[in-house]
Amino acid sequence: MGVIREHWTSKIGFLFAAVGSAVGLGVLWKFPYTVGQNGGGLFLLAYILCVLLIGIPLFMGELLIGKYSQKAAITGIGSLSHNKPFWKLSGWFGVISSFLIMSFYSVVAGWGMSYVLMSITGFYKGLNQVQIQETFTLLSQSGGICLFWHFLFTLITMVIVFSGVKAGIEKWANVMTKSLFIILLILVFFSMRLEGFSKALHFIFYPNLSSFNLSSVLEALGLAFFTLSLGQGIMFSYGSYMKKEDKIFQMSLYVAGALIIIAILAALTVFPIVFTFNAKPSFGTGLIFQTLPFLFTKLPGSQLIAILFFVLFVFTAITSSVAFIEVVATNFMEMFFWERKKAVLTVACTTFIFGIPSVYAASGGFFIGWQDIYGSNFLDTMDNIVSVWIIPIGGLITTLFIGWRLDQKAVLSEVIEGSRASYNFWCVWHFAMKWIIPFMIILIILQKSGLVNFNYFFG
Repeated sequence: MGVIREHWTSKIGFLFAAVGSAVGLGVLWKFPYTVGQNGGGLFLLAYILCVLLIGIPLFMGELLIGKYSQKAAITGIGSLSHNKPFWKLSGWFGVISSFLIMSFYSVVAGWGMSYVLMSITGFYKGLNQVQIQETFTLLSQSGGICLFWHFLFTLITMVIVFSGVKAGIEKWANVMTKSLFIILLILVFFSMRLEGFSKALHFIFYPNLSSFNLSSVLEALGLAFFTLSLGQGIMFSYGSYMKKEDKIFQMSLYVAGALIIIAILAALTVFPIVFTFNAKPSFGTGLIFQTLPFLFTKLPGSQLIAILFFVLFVFTAITSSVAFIEVVATNFMEMFFWERKKAVLTVACTTFIFGIPSVYAASGGFFIGWQDIYGSNFLDTMDNIVSVWIIPIGGLITTLFIGWRLDQKAVLSEVIEGSRASYNFWCVWHFAMKWIIPFMIILIILQKSGLVNFNYFFG
């Protein structure tokens, strides 16, 4: 007995779900400090161009396969490739990446949930910067506390996905995506009143060549892939829930546009606070949990600002985590003919269990000696494997499949429909999928893996 395919109730429903998936911790957590480390304005421009010129074509390709096959990643590509094992690897890479990301993503999201509670209680008021940094260190090394938040976040995600596409994912994506946008606007409005706002504008939008090089371009491209949820199997599943009349090109532009706007708003939230107190914009991953909480204590209405910020952090995490669980569960439903609740419960439990080593990564309470042997703790190792290898390789196979293997006549109308272009637009899109995007993905893999350092050749 086959699985009945649900569909989005409206285009707005798909838009909120896709934007919610894209606007995850990559935008709020990774985007600001990555911009900071790569010099600001020129990197932002490179990121926007990568989203528009590389991200959107591949985003369209993943939606197209899902919509055309009306199936998730593995079974969808399998049906379109006559079940050729190599091409199905693309789907498997997407499912594996979503599974692994969810396992450690919920740990990071759990830290955010802890900081919501800490902000409500005003715990770090009166603490100096060193003490606040030590507080995060203490939290990350407190395995029992992190395990609790890891469990709670996974449970919340599971409950949402339990209810299906319409009553679960679409309904809650609508609520949380609207909420996070409103909270973000409130925080930006507040940041506009700070002394550092003008410095932040200059930093974000003014090109700085001294901190920009070829690796910055590849970093921008990699960030575009991550923030658009590419190579993770998500848009295969979300595309399969689209109706026949839904326009792939149009919806892709809406999602990319919303992502760029929210990313800029996130930067306009963080950097004015950073520059007001002369902190370093390139502080790194500790910017959210170690620098900002200290800076919040110096602001008027500090407790409210901190609460709003970390609620925003958790909301962005949830809108992405439901997509991670959904991707794996949907593929299990189709491959093994499982009911939704069985698939979701299985995926949630296994990601929770697999995430336990990430919970104890900072404390060294699990897999003792891991960091000494592999050079980073378990959580960072999983993050590195996914971002450097699994997502790019999965994306590469997808582009090769679309550009070289997929029946072009069968999908021609899907690409052209809604583009207000004609055959010429399809030719440009197909050329990009066949040559440009695979080449760029190979460059990302070579640079980020350390196999080749292009800065050595190009300065």
